[in-house]
Amino acid sequence: MSTDRRMEQLTRTQALALLASVPMGRLVFTHQALPAIRPVNHLLEGETIVVRATAGAAITSAAGRDGVVVAYEADAIDPVRQVGWSVIVVGTARRLTDEPAVDRYRERLRPWLSGPIDDVITINADMVTGYRMVADDLVAGDPAAVAAR
Repeated sequence: MSTDRRMEQLTRTQALALLASVPMGRLVFTHQALPAIRPVNHLLEGETIVVRATAGAAITSAAGRDGVVVAYEADAIDPVRQVGWSVIVVGTARRLTDEPAVDRYRERLRPWLSGPIDDVITINADMVTGYRMVADDLVAGDPAAVAAR
């Protein structure tokens, strides 16, 4: 295996497509003046990330109606081949209050945790940054290499 690795910057469209291809990521926000990171499952609708949260969760109270700036990161990295991709979205998270929309997202996005997870948080994709880590020796016909690309 070659040790020649490089980072390729993704376009906004490529980055959002990769984000939509995975079911979970990490939500980064500020809680009690400190960084907080929570793994969550998500869906992407257009350029909006949608997650669900428990009532009273730190992100729910932080987002509120006015919103709060957050980061959202998702990736797919092969630690053996040392290839993959990472996408980071920075935007405003808001608690969704439109009940028909909340009900629709509750139906479409099933939380991985048990218990009451009733709040829906949307994150506008204001800034989208994505990178692909590639190796020069990967063969285009290799299905694993194609998946990593």
